[in-house]
Amino acid sequence: MTRMTTSELKKELGDVINRVVYRGERIELRRRGKDVAAIVPFADLRLIEEIEDQLLQEKAKKALKEKGRIPLSKVKKELGF
Repeated sequence: MTRMTTSELKKELGDVINRVVYRGERIELRRRGKDVAAIVPFADLRLIEEIEDQLLQEKAKKALKEKGRIPLSKVKKELGF
């Protein structure tokens, strides 16, 4: 994966977008030496969202099989909210 700083991104935004859209590149963005974000093809984002949805469905099915009630705080904690 390509890595660049946010200041480099400002100078090369149009080129970066074209690389992501037409070449399928994934770009990691760094600020002050730390990874802060990524620019990925839209298809990659949709795939991530589908995986998240599947994981949530599995957790929901498991929760429905449990006896009794589950406190909202526990559900939020398990889902990372």
